Amino acid sequence: MHSSRSAPVDTGPETAHTVPPTRSGEPTASAPGAGARLRWLDALRGFALCGILLVNVPQVLSMRGITDGEKHVVRHVLDMFVQQRFFPLFSLLFGVSFALVLHRAQDSTPHPRWVLARRSLVLAGLGALHQLLHPGEALLFYGVGGLLILLPLSWTPLWLHALLAGGLTVTGLTAASGGLALVPGALGLGFLLGRSGVVYRLGRAVNGTRTAFVVSLVLSTSALLWQEQDPLSAGFNHSSAVAGVCLALTYATGLLLVLRTRAGRRLSPVLETLGRMALTNYVSATLLFVPLGHLLGLWDSSSWLPMLALCAAILTAQWAFGRIWLARFRYGPLEWGWRCLTWWRVVELRRTPAASD
Repeated sequence: MHSSRSAPVDTGPETAHTVPPTRSGEPTASAPGAGARLRWLDALRGFALCGILLVNVPQVLSMRGITDGEKHVVRHVLDMFVQQRFFPLFSLLFGVSFALVLHRAQDSTPHPRWVLARRSLVLAGLGALHQLLHPGEALLFYGVGGLLILLPLSWTPLWLHALLAGGLTVTGLTAASGGLALVPGALGLGFLLGRSGVVYRLGRAVNGTRTAFVVSLVLSTSALLWQEQDPLSAGFNHSSAVAGVCLALTYATGLLLVLRTRAGRRLSPVLETLGRMALTNYVSATLLFVPLGHLLGLWDSSSWLPMLALCAAILTAQWAFGRIWLARFRYGPLEWGWRCLTWWRVVELRRTPAASD
């Protein structure tokens, strides 16, 4: 591994750039706007990260949601609107990021799939370490999925890719109750959005986004009514998995519409800061909430309001740290290490006047 200031700009889960692909699926280096950030993608990733934390904390700390046969109101709200809602979106965005990396690699190296393979291996290794504190975490499965699913899909025509990714998603919903079973399909669909070039147009497709929001909202309402038929097991059954996919689409399209408003333009920088350091924030959150959860007595408890306060404090701290860090550096700490190992060269970290994101 060697140092190079001219290393390819990796479009990992902390960054994304508009490099529209040609019909062959490869990016055009001279395309207008190449190198400009897809800021809405960063914001979407930061939004998903917030929801993921609300799921991970009670899961890892084994918090009790049902007492004397009654479900705690916070637990019920989380099961209805958070559990299995953000995980599909987070997984889809990782799939998108793998496609963006492949596009960049196809434009800058003779062996682009080796870049994708290294990226997957590094992520799987980090995930394996993260499993020690957070059993069942997603990074290991994303890394393995990159090797076993996305790498083979990169050779398929788009129509076959769409068919296989759709089939994996349906299988995850029907053969299991969502959760990690949705990872293969969500990764595949995100990878398809990137490979096909759709992701480069999503930020401008206002009418399509509105239509998708309305349709997904109707489907989400129906799915939530179905889920509510069995409230005690809600969040961990087939109805929850279906509602989760529908609500993930509702949340994503809804946020894209909100980001176009005046309030959204104020919210976007906050979410972008979290999203640009998604890997660092995802791992560091575990390093924070595991010891703090024990200290605050949240382990095996039903203290749901203090849990919400802890999540809010962690996200606030991560946003504040992210603002300070990204003012000086181009990438988050883990993002930079992942980037260097992906491209097998030392990538410039410190922000300079000439450095572009």
